[in-house]
Amino acid sequence: MSPTGETLASRQFVEMPRTRIEGLLASFPKLMVPGQQHTTVETDTIRYLYQPIGEEMYAVLITSRQNNIVQDMDTLHLMARAVSDICDVGDQQDVVLHGFDVILAFDEIIAQGYRDNVDLAKLRTIMEMESHEEKIQEIIERNKEREAKQELKRHAKMFDQQ
Repeated sequence: MSPTGETLASRQFVEMPRTRIEGLLASFPKLMVPGQQHTTVETDTIRYLYQPIGEEMYAVLITSRQNNIVQDMDTLHLMARAVSDICDVGDQQDVVLHGFDVILAFDEIIAQGYRDNVDLAKLRTIMEMESHEEKIQEIIERNKEREAKQELKRHAKMFDQQ
């Protein structure tokens, strides 16, 4: 999230109406006090945990006040490190450009609303894994391109002979 409240990448792990999420995200910059050492803001029912990422961005985790704050802080730190690992720190456009990878990393960190037992090293390994189906699809695409080029050459040769 940018300091102005613009959401760069977002992932929801609990069923909640979109308008409620947008309202929570919109109210965060108003609740945050810049320059403060605390990285939490609480309302009656919601806890915002945030961590600066570079100069112009924040990683924000919104939880209920009943959640374990120590586990939530650990989750937030891992999410912030994942964003820093995937994107150029401080470049908002880079976060938007790699938004899909960021969200995939979030999905590996949190599954069905609960933190998975992963660290940054495991997360890197998971994110670098290649799909067997993806490789097969790439081979098929290369073969189709090669066949199309050969067909084009045959048509060109036939055209030249006429």
